[in-house]
This record gives sequence, C-alpha cells and structure tokens, in this order.
Amino acid sequence: MADLTRLSALDLAAGMRAGDYTSTEVTQAHLDRIGAVDETIGAFITVTADAALATAADVDRRRAAGETLHPLAGVPVAHKDLIVTEGVATTAASKMLEGWVPPYSGTVYRHTQEAGMPLLGKTNLDEFAMGATTENSAFGPTANPWDTTKVPGGSSGGAAAALAAYEAPLSVGTDTGGSVRQPAAFTGTVGVKPTYGSVSRYGVIAMASSLDQVGPMGRTVADAAALHEVLAGHDPHDSTSLTDQATGFLAAAQAGAASGSLAGKRLGVIRQLTGEGVEPGVQAAFDEALKIAEAAGAEIVDIDCPSFAYAVEAYYLIMPSEVSSNLARYDGMRFGLRVEPEEGPVTAETVMAATRAAGFGAEVKRRIILGTYALSAGYYDAYYGSAQKVRTLVQRDLAKAFETADVLVSPTAPTTAFDLGAAKEMDPMSLYLGDVATIPANLAGVPGMSVPAGVADGLPVGFQLLAPAREDVRLYEIGAGIEAAVNETRGAGVLAAAPEL
Repeated sequence: MADLTRLSALDLAAGMRAGDYTSTEVTQAHLDRIGAVDETIGAFITVTADAALATAADVDRRRAAGETLHPLAGVPVAHKDLIVTEGVATTAASKMLEGWVPPYSGTVYRHTQEAGMPLLGKTNLDEFAMGATTENSAFGPTANPWDTTKVPGGSSGGAAAALAAYEAPLSVGTDTGGSVRQPAAFTGTVGVKPTYGSVSRYGVIAMASSLDQVGPMGRTVADAAALHEVLAGHDPHDSTSLTDQATGFLAAAQAGAASGSLAGKRLGVIRQLTGEGVEPGVQAAFDEALKIAEAAGAEIVDIDCPSFAYAVEAYYLIMPSEVSSNLARYDGMRFGLRVEPEEGPVTAETVMAATRAAGFGAEVKRRIILGTYALSAGYYDAYYGSAQKVRTLVQRDLAKAFETADVLVSPTAPTTAFDLGAAKEMDPMSLYLGDVATIPANLAGVPGMSVPAGVADGLPVGFQLLAPAREDVRLYEIGAGIEAAVNETRGAGVLAAAPEL
C-alpha cells in the first residue's frame, strides 16, 4: 500500500470510496506520522487520537452499510487552536486559556464533524493569532519542515507545518493580515483567505473582528477548494455572515487544472508589491512563475495601487484597536486564568493586572497597549479614524485594479522563511512589514490565495493571487491553472522537493 500520508486529500477520499483502504487506516497512518515527527516539528498543541479514530470507525461502518456520505468523509483534518471545539482543549496558544475545554463548537468545526472528517488535533499558533513566526506561543515554537532551524510563518504556522510534514492532509487556519497565506508560502503549501463573511467566524476566538477570516489549507489548490466547500456557507450565529450560497470552488479548481491553459486570463502585477524590498531569490522565483503563466496564455498587465504604501500602517492601527477591545474580556474574573497579587489588597484592579501580566505574552501586551492608545480620547480621529480612511482608499484602488485584471498577483511574502529566534533581534515594525503583500486583502475583504511558485536558497516561495469580493471561484480556477503550469514546467510539484525529516 502506498504511504497514505503522502496522498492528496482528494486521492484519499477516492481511495476510501473505492475500498482501497479505510478511514481508520488513513487516520492511524497520520497519527503514526504525528507520533514520529511532531516532537521535532511542534505543529500540534493537542492530538486527539481517540476521537479521531472513533470518527473514522463510524465513517467506515456507515460506508460499509451503504450510506451516502460527504465526499470528504473519512479524510482527517487539523484545526488551528483558535477554533472552539466542544470537549477538546482550546487555548489560543495562550496561558490565559490553558486547559480551557469549551462547552460548544465553532461553526467551521461542526461543519467538518458533520462531513465525517476525523479531527487529528489542534495546531500551534502565535498567541491569539498575533505574530508571523509561531514563536509567540505559550507552548513553544513550531519548526519549518523544510529546514527545522527556520520558522514556518504565522500565525497559522502549526497548520501549515502539519501539511508540509505530512502529518495532516488538510488544515483549517485563520487569516487576519496574512496568517494563512504567509505560512503557506513559507512551507510550500496552499493557503486561502476567503471573501470576508463567506465562512463563519462563530466560535473562532476573536483577534480583530473586521479582519479575521477562517481559511482552508492544503497541499494542492483542489484540496483547499474541497475543504473550502465544507467550511463555507451562511451562519445566522455570525452577524457578518454573507447570505450567498458559496459553492463551485472544487469544480473551478479542477477545471483550471485540467484546461492546461490560462488563455484570456489577465494577471495584474501590483507595482507596489514587487521589486524594492523583495529578496532577490523571491523576486526571481515569482518572475519565473509569471513567465510560466504567460507561456500558458495569461496576459500580464501592470497595476498601480498607490494606497498600498500606507496599508501596513493602517492595518497596525485598526488591528490593535480591535485587539484591545476583544481581549478586554480576559480580566481574571469572568473566565480564563485568574491570578491574585502576591502583595497588597485583592481588588478587581489588582487581580486584573496580575492576571494579564501572567497570562499574556509580550506581543499580545504590545498590541493591546498600542490599540488602547489609538482609541483613547484625543487620538481616535488622528489614528484610528485616519486608518479607516486609508482602508477605504485600499478598497477603491482594488476595485479600480479589477477593472483591468481578473486577478492581482505578487510574491506572497518579501522573504523566505527566516531563522528561529531571529524575530527577537528584529524591530517589531520591520517584522510587521513582512505582511505588506497580504494585508490589503484583509483591509478590503477580498479573497486571496498563496500557491507555491518555486524555491529560493532551498526554501519555498509563495505566489499570491487576489480576486474581487465574492469571486473566490475565479481565484480557484486561475490559482489551479498556475499551479498546474508551474508543476508541468518544473516536472514535479514544488512540495515534492522538501527534504525528509
């Protein structure tokens, strides 16, 4: 039997339907892989072996009885430990929620359970999704499977690393300013940020509510599309949920991959996101992928989005402002960690101060302080209000750009994965600038995708695509076309070049 951990999610699903193997065998193979390599990788905070095998056995029983099952029934999945899971510890990688076992489940987790997808476990992340390296976790860092001295990106670094290390065929992450796409780029996988509101945020621990979006992650565009169809749909529990029926992603991906052509597709290269500030190896890999797309029939057009020059600054005012509001609930009295002061009176104020000092990491504290300052009297209009105006300009620039191009493209990140520990020596603002290409999609609410573009100095490079709001289908069709063209030209998938652990 082939190594089940190396097969795509769709191939696993097809094999189970054909009777080549069972969900129990597939799930056990991935659990064995986790047991073999995760001590080195650190992709998981919690592994749910018993629950996963129970779900797999139930799927096998129902399939043997002739029941009609979901197309992905029996295919295991990992969820970022920001997604609430009834009966399974959900920590947000923070001491503030260590050991918390939720009494309910988030909508996206329920969708995967209803589809019969065994939960392998909860993946590591930067605390409360704040970071770009998965080093800001209270439970230790995650390593990049391509080079375990490098970071996997963040904040969904655990979800991406689990895919690249063949510990899971599918992962669910969240993307607030690039937290699905950037780790996908760093690990040679596929990550998608759907249109804002098309996937429910109910039961997802909030970081910045106007920016957060759950997204599917896989090793191929088609796998991500298949998972996206499980996750998407209107949810009355989420006031921002779109009422549109979000479907057709997998069909679009399969059509894009099968056509072998990008004829008639206009790819807009965003002037502000290429060239200066991008590592030479990253730019070279992006340019080569662009040439491959052009050879496959795509028309390449130049796009100017002048407001993008201010997008990072606007994001790092809007996001921490919403963080300061969302994290105010962690006060040591209502739920979560409670720490009483060692000296002095025990009052609401002293308990709150002691709890937050012990429960929050340095990056979370930094963003709460920044956001509280930006929202304070006398500064609101100058900072938060001005940032919202820039957000409107970004939306206008994108709307204008999409009149010229079907999708906009750029390197997903300006660098490849950097060394574990390097972020501690970096100025926070220089680290924040790594999100320059991914942030605009979150500010505007449009969908974005990162697909592998190639390798620079032995590490993966991501190729980002952006599409208009509600045009996720377009994203999958063109993204799969680019994936197929790159793989055909290079002779193999980019991920296949990853070294063995």
